[in-house]
Amino acid sequence: MNPKVYDENVRNLYRALLVLKNEDECGAFLEDLCTISEIKSMAQRLEVAMLLDKKEIYSEIAAVTGASTATISRVSRCLNYGTDGYKTVLERIKEYK
Repeated sequence: MNPKVYDENVRNLYRALLVLKNEDECGAFLEDLCTISEIKSMAQRLEVAMLLDKKEIYSEIAAVTGASTATISRVSRCLNYGTDGYKTVLERIKEYK
């Protein structure tokens, strides 16, 4: 984890996410914690990651998601050089379905 981000408050946030038991609880918590715009932005980035994982091209991803090429590039950079957070989630989503 990034030491520039990780402190006791961030740790509490991570713990809060881990204690949620289902999609309804997660949705209720995120709606209380975040604006609708923030939730939509995070969901869009996850969709971009899913499409990049399927080897879709940037122009197609932009057309499907409405994401900017800058957002697509940032997500791609995280997938390729990040801390594997997206990769972990993508693998588990595949197992979940």
